[in-house]
Amino acid sequence: MTDVYYGGIEGGATHSNLIICDKNGVIVASVPGPSTNHWMVGIAECANRIAKMVEVGKCEGKIHQSVKLKTLGLSLSGCEQESSNNALERELLYNHPDVSESYVVCSDTLGSVFTASPKGGLVLIAGTGSNAMLSNPDGKTYNCGGWGNMLADEGSAWWISHKGVKTVFDHMDGLNISPYPIDTVWELIKLHFSVDSRADLLDHCYAKFQKSVFAGLCVRLANAADEGDELSKYLFREAGRQLAKATLALTPKVCPTLVKSGDLNIVCVGSVWKSWHLLKEGFLSEIANGSFNFGLVLLRLTQQMALGAVYIGVDAKKHNMPREYSKNYEVFHYYQKKSLCNNNNNNHSNHI
Repeated sequence: MTDVYYGGIEGGATHSNLIICDKNGVIVASVPGPSTNHWMVGIAECANRIAKMVEVGKCEGKIHQSVKLKTLGLSLSGCEQESSNNALERELLYNHPDVSESYVVCSDTLGSVFTASPKGGLVLIAGTGSNAMLSNPDGKTYNCGGWGNMLADEGSAWWISHKGVKTVFDHMDGLNISPYPIDTVWELIKLHFSVDSRADLLDHCYAKFQKSVFAGLCVRLANAADEGDELSKYLFREAGRQLAKATLALTPKVCPTLVKSGDLNIVCVGSVWKSWHLLKEGFLSEIANGSFNFGLVLLRLTQQMALGAVYIGVDAKKHNMPREYSKNYEVFHYYQKKSLCNNNNNNHSNHI
């Protein structure tokens, strides 16, 4: 009998990752790849890149190229519309018949959630941009944010960087006086963009604007905050508040069965979460304003999000593959509503 293999790809706007598991859930191949956002590269090229990644993965896993994956879960950036998702699936089935027997195409945020739990949960992304998405056990999903830097991205590296620049500009104009001295942040801005004046910075804001470059200032601000700069610390506190607001926007939509254990899992994704110690004060201050009646379990993944894509494909097609979710994450903060403290006595084990 031919061995059985399952695949999953977590794909973004800049890079992607493939994981292939055997029938026992053991990872036999892990392959990095380029962008698989079909809005950026087109449906056909997206399918080509997926097929190439699987080809490389089969080589790494010592799987013959003629052996099709049983399922391939595709948790990809830009895959929020059923029509385009179906188009990508058709492209793969017709033009790359040796890749997989079946496909499940969904948004990249879902892979994060299902890496940690089969029930669903909330994913809170704070990287270059930001997004929050809730997935309920009934299959319904809800978003807050994810509209890009022109319309959203609150709490992201871009947002923190932009708020730092805007605070300095407004202070110098006398429009809004900064609550803290701007000297350190202004020096960091000049250093990061290699400019000497505010006028020099305009090129980076308009004609030569690159979101990732702008967001890169956030690393310098995080270091300054760790060294005690009050304005930098303020920027991260405010980012924490924004991420808490995105969470609170979705808590009314949480299905009761999702929090049957008494807790809601929040998978925190993105480099901004590395500065949780700077976000924490603002996040907890804002989250205390919520009216939900369950605990919040903030966790970070210890496995690639592509593993969640594998699970999505396997479960959608009703295959059986063993997995141990507890090995895929670690909890870094537990928030318990005051109203629950007396009842739960701070006992929140086995909440995933």
